[in-house]
Amino acid sequence: MTEYTKIPTIFKRDTTGSKKLIEGAFCDETTEFLKDNVWVCTEKIDGTNIGIVWDGHKVSYQGRTERAQLPTHLTAKLIEMFGGNDAEELFEQKFGDMPVILFGEGYGAKIQSGEKYRDDVSFILFDVYLPYKHLWLKRDAVEDIATAFGVDVVPIIIEGTLNEAVAYVKSKPKSTIGSADMEGLVCKPKQELLDRQGHRIIVKVKACDFK
Repeated sequence: MTEYTKIPTIFKRDTTGSKKLIEGAFCDETTEFLKDNVWVCTEKIDGTNIGIVWDGHKVSYQGRTERAQLPTHLTAKLIEMFGGNDAEELFEQKFGDMPVILFGEGYGAKIQSGEKYRDDVSFILFDVYLPYKHLWLKRDAVEDIATAFGVDVVPIIIEGTLNEAVAYVKSKPKSTIGSADMEGLVCKPKQELLDRQGHRIIVKVKACDFK
């Protein structure tokens, strides 16, 4: 099983008891070095991490970890969206026998604060990964795949520096979906990069950390 990238919080936390973020103390030196570059920041949806797995022959579904149990009503929706011959033929048309994982968020009714997003349950795409190539697809390719399967993709909220991302989240924005408050942003450099250990550079800026 290929789990989704672990996303660190943008700043370190105080270790003397408060556990609060130390604003300006970036989570690692690479993020700090790149903080003034252009980052692409998408809305962080408050749901459950889902992977739609095409192994080259059939479709399966995974949660955040191997132990994660998907809610029954969400599984039924995923089968409706990605099961069946039509979806299988689309996977074959787009990827052939090359494995791929569509990572997204299961959200909506009975999932986290989902009723504020929508009355039903659904899936929204945020990343596409090719395991054998160790490659994350670019945003335009992700949008193209979302269009092909008729699913939504997380919206880009801002493109700017990390300080601009923090300022935006601190302004207490509303979600672009339904009536929910925005949970935060997920930010990646406009040019995707890896750190010296080969880890993907990506951070989250959560609204609850600035209350």
